[in-house]
Amino acid sequence: MTIKTIRNLAACLLLCLLGAACAPKKKRPNILMIMSDNQSWNHAGCYGDKTVRTPNMDLIARQGVRFTNAFCSSPSCSPARAAMLTGQDIWRIEEGANLWGILPAKLKLYTDLLEASGYELGFQGKGWGPGSFTANQRKRNPAGNEFKNFGDFLSARKGAPWCYWVSSHEPHRPYEVGSGERAGIHADSVQVPGYLPDRKDVRTDIADYYAAVETFDRELGTILQQLRESGDLENTVIIVCSDNGWQMPRGLANLYDFGTHVPLIISWPGKFRENETTDHLVTLNDLAPTFLELGQVAVPKEMTGKSLLPIVAKGQTAPARDFVVLGRERHAFVRQHGLGYPGRAIRTPDYLYIRNYEPDRWPAGDPPLYGDIDPYMLHYPGLAKCYIMAHKDSAAIKPFFELGFAKRPAEELFDIKNDPDELHNLAADQRYAKLKDSLSAKMQAHLVATGDPRVTGGRLIWDGTDYFSEIDKTPRPSQESQRQFKLDSVYNYLK
Repeated sequence: MTIKTIRNLAACLLLCLLGAACAPKKKRPNILMIMSDNQSWNHAGCYGDKTVRTPNMDLIARQGVRFTNAFCSSPSCSPARAAMLTGQDIWRIEEGANLWGILPAKLKLYTDLLEASGYELGFQGKGWGPGSFTANQRKRNPAGNEFKNFGDFLSARKGAPWCYWVSSHEPHRPYEVGSGERAGIHADSVQVPGYLPDRKDVRTDIADYYAAVETFDRELGTILQQLRESGDLENTVIIVCSDNGWQMPRGLANLYDFGTHVPLIISWPGKFRENETTDHLVTLNDLAPTFLELGQVAVPKEMTGKSLLPIVAKGQTAPARDFVVLGRERHAFVRQHGLGYPGRAIRTPDYLYIRNYEPDRWPAGDPPLYGDIDPYMLHYPGLAKCYIMAHKDSAAIKPFFELGFAKRPAEELFDIKNDPDELHNLAADQRYAKLKDSLSAKMQAHLVATGDPRVTGGRLIWDGTDYFSEIDKTPRPSQESQRQFKLDSVYNYLK
């Protein structure tokens, strides 16, 4: 190669670099996330539920991409939201893996990174939590700048691209007993899953939950109307999701699908695919790198989530994941000395494998309160939980009590396709031994690669970290619960 040729190539390379540097960046979109609190994936019209009425979720699904295999990183509010903010698995975020804890200040959050790049930032409702951000010297909730409502944020914005998180309370317990019936949701029309007894109290509880889901959908409708009126709709990516599954026995705080499988819909008409469904395995951790990519911000290397843009954007393709790995540490303070119920799970399109690290502990919390099932202190009505507890010795109900409240083996394996209610543990079935070993090995390799101290021999901090809700440590059941279940007036988990 001659010197002249080398010079020409160098000049071409310099022009290309200068062109790339000087080329105008594409207009960055606004990002609007509307999150429900404790809503399972299948409880919306667009997900096939024929009873609950969710016209606004259904509208966004028609305008965007609906995910049928979306999961939270952990079936508990604070860690699920922390994992989403950091884009990391919960075992990588130290105290952030627990409920009512802290989110370490050293962790990089998509909210802070977007704000540093010029985005206006806001949230309403819970955001990250429950927990204490001041205990960790954070000046604000990790979700960003708090606003009373979306309208106030829209009025205050100054013209830069923005990222706003609507964090609804609904359909979080407590439910007003009979609210479903008053909303026109008849108890005989709801579908009772196989892990709950088909009884009037349970049906009423589900109907009341549906009423709360419908309240969330109306909130979503109000937000969408405000967005249309603001003039920002055309350049706004809309995300509708929940933080974790519903608050029923075997739901919230459990690694079964009913605690981890969540709705997720992403819409940007004209830019993203419309009226499509995808069965890609994804987690809420994937939202952080997705938002950063939308904002043209570099994704930190420590984020284990992967951008969802190749799945939702027109003209792009994404390789399908074979599995996702989820985890659980301490949910509520419901065992003596604040012990959690640690576990990890691997979910494939067809199977769920769970490893329970402390099978001698009570997965639903120490009896007689079983506080990892809401109502966690038996201090307000919870029809499904209380019905099962009241009839746990009857032949018809005992199997449901065993499923939701009793101790569990170290390993669990479920065939999702043939047993969607996850009733039959196949872990001890020799016909599935090879499959179980394969799933266990895949999960182990992932946990090692991502530095989980549960498998690497690192320090396990989660049973001893601070829990910033003192009332939970000495629960006081309601007088009605004391009478019904012959309970003490106060319990002490610190002894």
